[in-house]
Amino acid sequence: MEKDGINDRKFARFCQDWLCYKKPLIKISSYCKYEQIIRLHLIPLFGERDFEEISEQEINYFSRMLSDSVQLSDKSVRDILGVLSSVLRYSYKITRSPYPVPDIHYPKLAQKEIRVLSLAEQHILIDYLTTDMDECKFGVFLAMVTGMRIGEICALRWADISIDEGIIRVSSSLQRVVNYSRNNRGKTELVLGKPKSACSQRSIPLTRRGLELCAKMYNECNEYFVLTGTAHYMEPRTLQNKLKKYTKACGLEGVHFHTLRHTFATRCIETGFEIKSLSEVLGHADVNITMRRYMHCSMEFKKKNMERLNSLGL
Repeated sequence: MEKDGINDRKFARFCQDWLCYKKPLIKISSYCKYEQIIRLHLIPLFGERDFEEISEQEINYFSRMLSDSVQLSDKSVRDILGVLSSVLRYSYKITRSPYPVPDIHYPKLAQKEIRVLSLAEQHILIDYLTTDMDECKFGVFLAMVTGMRIGEICALRWADISIDEGIIRVSSSLQRVVNYSRNNRGKTELVLGKPKSACSQRSIPLTRRGLELCAKMYNECNEYFVLTGTAHYMEPRTLQNKLKKYTKACGLEGVHFHTLRHTFATRCIETGFEIKSLSEVLGHADVNITMRRYMHCSMEFKKKNMERLNSLGL
């Protein structure tokens, strides 16, 4: 039956249309993730259905099935439901459907305790990195004093660092993504492209020590990558393994590359960094993201703030 001039109203058709619509607007890593969610989870259950027949009750059942039977994490379930919601909203909009889009209820995410280096641990790691510093140690140090993501550090070239201005321009990111094309069949590949979002393309002022080390490590070949000192990049997994080696030598446990970003943001908050500026340095589109994810003050800092109540006799 034809409605609004559209013969094929199967959900699978709108999934493909939505992917084509999104492809030029998002990073290739996001596209691959969405394509995988649609292919593995949405098409098998909803693909042959008229999109208007997919009810709120069925979606709730689908959500419980992903959690209980498939045993996916709450984060994975939320990601899948997010794609389902986007495709449905797209379908209703394109067809000008008079019916309301079904509500989707997302599982709550358990609050995870995020590892942040103490100031003492941070100094231990910095001392290690600045002793017999090479390009890789230098890259890890830059992450500690700028909050840059691992893919951004891997993609950083000397052309992106201005010693005269004292800034780093973040313009690229290196990511390993899954390629589901017919020839690759799910193999991963490295993609050098734009950062996570438009806001992630940013300029970051360097600290005094960061600027001094940039001048010391400077390579006149602007197109060379900072991490390798050559025209060949280092992939994120290799850098993560390097960090593991460094932290093990320092006796630090549970440290991942994103720990450096959390630690940078925490130190900024503790020293009174203005939130809007910090949000821009981190490459966030919204100040609330910065406050929600990265305001993890140390117990020592909390105690100092509580001591201010002493003047009130409390």
